[in-house]
Amino acid sequence: MGLVGTIVTLPFAPVRGVGWVLDKVRQTAEEEYYDPAPIQEELVNLERARSEGRIDEEEATRREDELLRRLQEISAYRAQQGAGPGP
Repeated sequence: MGLVGTIVTLPFAPVRGVGWVLDKVRQTAEEEYYDPAPIQEELVNLERARSEGRIDEEEATRREDELLRRLQEISAYRAQQGAGPGP
């Protein structure tokens, strides 16, 4: 883009800047949402609570199923994005 193009599109610079910021926010939110580490940590905590008797077997099984479905969702997303299955 030459000087004339830059001058003509200068009024749109704030819009491009806002778009860039929104894209970065979206990327960060996706990275956090599709991070398997918190889910894996929750599975460990759930197993600890089960073994210590702080949670009954039925509730533990229900919660474990939810967490495993979430891990499957993360794996599918990462495979779709080409990032592989994750750590």
